Amino acid sequence: MSKRTLSVALVQESNHGDAEANLAVIEQRVAEAAAAGARLVLLQELHNGAYFCQHESVDEFDLAEPIPGPSTDRLGALAKRHGVVIVGSLFERRAPGLYHNTAVVLESDGRLVGTYRKMHIPDDPGFYEKFYFTPGDLGFEPIDTSVGRLGVLVCWDQWYPEAARLMALAGAELLLYPTAIGWDPDEGDDENTRQRDAWVLSHRGHAVANGLPVLSCNRVGHEPSPLGTRGIRFWGTSHVLGPQGEFIAQAGTDAPEVLHATVDLARSEDVRRIWPFLRDRRIDAYGDLLRRYRD
Repeated sequence: MSKRTLSVALVQESNHGDAEANLAVIEQRVAEAAAAGARLVLLQELHNGAYFCQHESVDEFDLAEPIPGPSTDRLGALAKRHGVVIVGSLFERRAPGLYHNTAVVLESDGRLVGTYRKMHIPDDPGFYEKFYFTPGDLGFEPIDTSVGRLGVLVCWDQWYPEAARLMALAGAELLLYPTAIGWDPDEGDDENTRQRDAWVLSHRGHAVANGLPVLSCNRVGHEPSPLGTRGIRFWGTSHVLGPQGEFIAQAGTDAPEVLHATVDLARSEDVRRIWPFLRDRRIDAYGDLLRRYRD
């Protein structure tokens, strides 16, 4: 098939202190990405500030905002100014006492064209997200944009093949993951390597199993914990994969970076003709997937 290429950019950043400082840096990075030819820009998870889920505090809810709201207005104006589609990640205040971890998609004309509320919510040391976020209720629905049909998921969703598959079955042309994941500085090098390798492999598996490009944009840098522990060293490693799980581009582990890549959206059709996984699915035999466990 003929090529249908899309220039993308992933803004891998560290925390700069507060929403105003972080959004100012994002504005610079999006301008750089657009000047280099990007038409789609993916930001990291909860990019407006520190990863506050390292502890449980009711004061952190003050960071949340409505959608649409101030940040979507600012990101929309940024998208329009540079003629790019932006995928961002915000702490949504839906109603008093009801909050979500929500991805937003801003069209190149500035419109908010879609949202995705994170479905899988972790609750682990350093990642106390169940205290803050209600699981999403919008389902796994791709968002149509001028650059393609985007299957937007968020961080912990990346470990679940069901989420990627449902986006693919709904016609997503790309899978995108704003992400915040990293190391416990007290863990050893061997464990750190296993964790990061497993994370990358999960994305490669989604690409292969669904014949789709995958974009994952992660935070980078050390963020201390308010609990007095050593915090999290976010491992960066943002990447763009092709539909056979191959690396198109990958960022480093230690520093902010605008990662550029060109994705051929038409190639998914070629790959799916060679590896027709959707054709050979035994949908008549998968009923037990709706059970928690087969005792």
